[in-house]
Amino acid sequence: MKKWLRIAMISLFTVFLAIPIACTKQETAKTVRVAEVTRSIFYAPQYVALAKGFFKEEGLNVELTTTWGGDKTMATLLSEGADIALVGSETSIYVYSQGTSDPVINFAQLTQTDGTFLVSRKKIDNFSWEMLKGSTFLGQRKGGMPQMVGEFVLKKHGIDPHKDLNLIQNIDFANLANAFVSGAGDYVQLFEPTASIFEQQGKGYIVASFGTESGHVPYTTFMAKQSFIKNNQDTIEKFTRALYKAQQWVDTNSATEIAKTIQPYFKDTDLKLIETVVDRYKQQGSYATNPILDEEEWNNLQTIMSEASELPKHVDHNTLVNTSFAKKAMAK
Repeated sequence: MKKWLRIAMISLFTVFLAIPIACTKQETAKTVRVAEVTRSIFYAPQYVALAKGFFKEEGLNVELTTTWGGDKTMATLLSEGADIALVGSETSIYVYSQGTSDPVINFAQLTQTDGTFLVSRKKIDNFSWEMLKGSTFLGQRKGGMPQMVGEFVLKKHGIDPHKDLNLIQNIDFANLANAFVSGAGDYVQLFEPTASIFEQQGKGYIVASFGTESGHVPYTTFMAKQSFIKNNQDTIEKFTRALYKAQQWVDTNSATEIAKTIQPYFKDTDLKLIETVVDRYKQQGSYATNPILDEEEWNNLQTIMSEASELPKHVDHNTLVNTSFAKKAMAK
C-alpha cells in the first residue's frame, strides 16, 4: 500500500513539475500581429502555414486580422496596430513617396501574379481581346493593383482603356459583382471565387486571366516597418522560414489536399469550389514558390504603375525590398 502511495505521489509531483514547463514554453512563443488586406484563397500558402503549424514550429504565435482594403491595412501597420502587413507592394511605394523616416520594407513575397480574371456576360468560344473594343467594362478601383494590371494588359493588346471602351471605375469593390449581375457592363474584372461562382451559376464566363497576361509582379507581399525589422530580425527570419515551408508544401501538394487544409479559413465556401480556385491559381503560377521578391518583378511592378500614371517616382529595389531573410530561409 505504501509502495503504491509512493509511486502515486511521485507521478503527481512529476505532473506538477511539467505544468510550469509547459506554461513557460507557451509564454515564450513570440506573438506576431499580421494584418491581411482581405481573406482570399489567393493567399493559400499563408493559411497552410497557420493550419500546418509551421509558425508554431518556429516559436511564433501569429494573430491574423483581416483589415479589408489596402489603405486600411497600411494605416493599421503605420499606426502599429499590426507588426506585419500582407498587402500589395505598391502601397509601400506610395508611403515612401510621401516622405517617411521609417519606410515600409517588403521582406517576403506570397503571390507573384495578378489574381483577377476577365469575365464575360456571354459565353465566348473563341475569345480575343479585340472584342472588348466598344464594350462596357467594369474595372477595379483606380490606383489599386487590379486596376493597374487591367489597364496594362489592355494596352498590351492594343486597347486604350479610356478611349476604346466604356471603362467604369466608380463602383466599390464589394458591389462590383452585384452590379454585373444586375445588368451593368459587358465584361467585369473579378477575383476568385466570385469568377468561378458566376460560371457555375451561368451568370458569367471566364474568358481570360489578367495574371497570365501581366507576367510576374510582387502582387501580395509581407512587409513591416523598417524599425520593426531592425529590432525583431529573429522574428522576421522565423516568420519567413515558416512561410517558405508552406510555399514548398503548396507547390508539391495537390489542389485537393490544399483545399482540405485551408477550408477552416473559408467555412462558408464549398470545398469543391476552394479546390477549383486553388487549382486555377496553381496552374497559372500565382503562388510564389519561395519568398524572394527579385528586382525584375519589382521593376515590372513599377512599369505597370507607370503605364497607369500611378507611379509617384521610381524607387530602387534595394530601397524598399529586403531579400536577406528569404535567402536565409531557403538556405536551411
